[in-house]
Amino acid sequence: MHVLLSALFSGVVAILATVAIERLGGKYGGILASIPTTIIPASIGFWYTADNLIDFRDSLYIVPVGMLINALFLLLWRIVPPKLPQIGLKRQLFLMAVIGVSGWAVCAVLCIGALQWKLVSPFLEGSLSFVLAICLGLWATSNAPPAPKGSQKVSVVMLFSRGALAAAAVGFAVFLSSLGIAILAGMASVFPAIFLTTMVSVWLAQGHSVQAGAVGPMMLGSSSVSGYALLCAWLFPTMGPALGAFLAWIVSILFCSGLALWWMRHK
Repeated sequence: MHVLLSALFSGVVAILATVAIERLGGKYGGILASIPTTIIPASIGFWYTADNLIDFRDSLYIVPVGMLINALFLLLWRIVPPKLPQIGLKRQLFLMAVIGVSGWAVCAVLCIGALQWKLVSPFLEGSLSFVLAICLGLWATSNAPPAPKGSQKVSVVMLFSRGALAAAAVGFAVFLSSLGIAILAGMASVFPAIFLTTMVSVWLAQGHSVQAGAVGPMMLGSSSVSGYALLCAWLFPTMGPALGAFLAWIVSILFCSGLALWWMRHK
């Protein structure tokens, strides 16, 4: 039941990000589209399915590592498309999606393998990844291309696909948590299903300029997901999942998404 509810809730809330970019443009829409959403049901699912407190926290500490990989995944969507051969829009998109997902998978496997050595504590790994992702986001927004608003509506099929992919990723992550596989669960919870479908659907509907302009803001704004995860690791055991999730969401929005919006406006 926890797996099913987490997946369904994730699928519903995940659809809103494409609409945000479409209506507000890549600059502000990209930040709002990357606020903590699907990680909320995933974190609650981890709490109820983890075998012990250590596994629960390890599942959340791996989230910032995964979000750092996601930032690199997004960066590929700015760097690679201009270099693709002129083979038609759909073929270019398919090739770009393969390159992006393959790059993410390689980085994820390497990180999971490195984490097995446990050279540093999971908390330190998550904290360092959080800081590195912020630095990468600041760099990406410092030389970002224009981020215009979209003029076309994203199709219902793409919106549904986006929600379905997000639901599958979070549901699978919570299922892994119930098996006691903390590291894999945390990494699966941040599989870039939302980012992938957002890039594809916005590019198809609005063109490459809107999608490319949203990359930097989404990279910077996604730091709020890492902040949320790190906070939940300590708030859930003391306040419970409901109040802990709410407080972690508010704090991460104010200090991560809020500062990202300020940076985009004043830089």
